[in-house]
Amino acid sequence: MTAARPPLAGPSTPPLVLRLGVHAAVYLLGATMVLPFAWMVATSLKTNEESLRATVTLIPEHWRWGNYAEAVEQISLGRFYFNSFVVAGATTVLAGVYNALAGYAFAKLRFRGRAALYWLTLATMMLPVQVFFIFAYIIAGRLGYIDTLQGLVVPFLASGFGVLYMRQAIGTVPDALVEAARIDGMTDFEILWHVVTPNVWPAIGALAVFTFVASWNSFFWPLIVIDSNENSTLPLAVAALAAGKYVPSWPVQMAAATILTLPLVVVFLVFQRAFVGGVALTGIKE
Repeated sequence: MTAARPPLAGPSTPPLVLRLGVHAAVYLLGATMVLPFAWMVATSLKTNEESLRATVTLIPEHWRWGNYAEAVEQISLGRFYFNSFVVAGATTVLAGVYNALAGYAFAKLRFRGRAALYWLTLATMMLPVQVFFIFAYIIAGRLGYIDTLQGLVVPFLASGFGVLYMRQAIGTVPDALVEAARIDGMTDFEILWHVVTPNVWPAIGALAVFTFVASWNSFFWPLIVIDSNENSTLPLAVAALAAGKYVPSWPVQMAAATILTLPLVVVFLVFQRAFVGGVALTGIKE
């Protein structure tokens, strides 16, 4: 009888010291990222005199919640919030639709020139954003979109990154499902909606987070296109506040910045699972 082979050894567990060191490094890195936000919130609750002191403190001596009310009153945050929500929401929904359509075409359809068109789309990611804005501004001017909310939405309905992201996600859907749906008589739009979309919802959610954050924080393009306060977004309002247009107070400026950041935190917390799942899904190789 042959001697029994010893069982294969599994992966060894890292020593306790190494695991503690890794955890400590991760927590330290996370603290460096959270510290600026903590400083922003702490400053927003200080008095103007305390914020100008040379002594660094994270906990205010005198909590002044009135800075938030003053920020809302001085820069009319309600109107700017409405403009930002309209622009970011419309951009997120429409960009998700257009990028999903393009991603499905590149991943599941076969047509002449598909490879060349796909690489041309990816090549747009290599262009500096300033070059893109030149052509976008010319087109927006001819469409009459200068100083309008449409001018903040239309140029970002599709992007090279969005097309690549959705193409990678839709590429993970088995071709057998698509072919079976075609045999059943479904059109490509029906296949995309009823077969493909339920399988790539995490990726769509992650792309929605990326798009919403980028649109909400956009400053350079609105600064070029928007001329009036009526159509300004929150980043423009905060920039005007920082320049002393409304009130020269650091705590009020930090209060406005905190109000600007809150929707991004809420969006990420709501779509956190979809965001992580979408990133993992698009990382799977075909």
